[in-house]
Amino acid sequence: MEKQKTIRYLKLPFCFDPGKLEKDLAIVSNAAWIQHYNTKDYSGDWSAIPLYAINGDATNIFATSFDSSGVKETPILKECLYFQEVMQTFQFEVTAVRLLRLGAGAVIQPHTDHELGYENGYFRLHVPLVTNPGVKFLLDGDRLRMLPGECWYINANFEHSVSNAGTSDRVHLVIDGIRNEWTDELFFSLAPKENYECESPAESPEMIRRMMEELQHLSEPAAEELLAGLRQKLVLLEGK
Repeated sequence: MEKQKTIRYLKLPFCFDPGKLEKDLAIVSNAAWIQHYNTKDYSGDWSAIPLYAINGDATNIFATSFDSSGVKETPILKECLYFQEVMQTFQFEVTAVRLLRLGAGAVIQPHTDHELGYENGYFRLHVPLVTNPGVKFLLDGDRLRMLPGECWYINANFEHSVSNAGTSDRVHLVIDGIRNEWTDELFFSLAPKENYECESPAESPEMIRRMMEELQHLSEPAAEELLAGLRQKLVLLEGK
């Protein structure tokens, strides 16, 4: 029997009010959007506002998938009642929650993330707030057309890219969470359990270096441990 492919994406059975989402977005629209730190991976405006971050720090847009300790609401979220209602829908621990804006004309280059698929015990959800027909989100060769108010699981282990050829911004609420019994019941109701097995692409030296660059933004002990492991992987891959 042919082995089934690992799930790349799912449209989850949640539907949020696009008008209320946009209203809360308007509340924070004048806040300080912070340019994404992976400057090599994009051109144009790719920026963020954190809603949950370590110690509730409204300047910390780093997303770490391995630890939820110390992650708290930022003051910005406290102003947004509907965003709070949306978050109450999800019964799992979060490691980061951000608004991510891709400005008109901006492009995020093809890339992968480190162990950010459901099979790894961590996952990423996207709730579009505003978008336009010129947005092209590609995941492992498939174009995803995500509409305001929908909720999507994205397996970020697989290569993905985004371009905004429209004349308006695209803004998503992006939620990173930790797998648990509640999420297992949800995900396995949409696809069989065997579809959530590891099938991550082979790691390349370039991918390892990118992961290391991201982790260097953190001073947490867990980040240092991951960095040490990645350095060893890099040595093995390069044959030094």
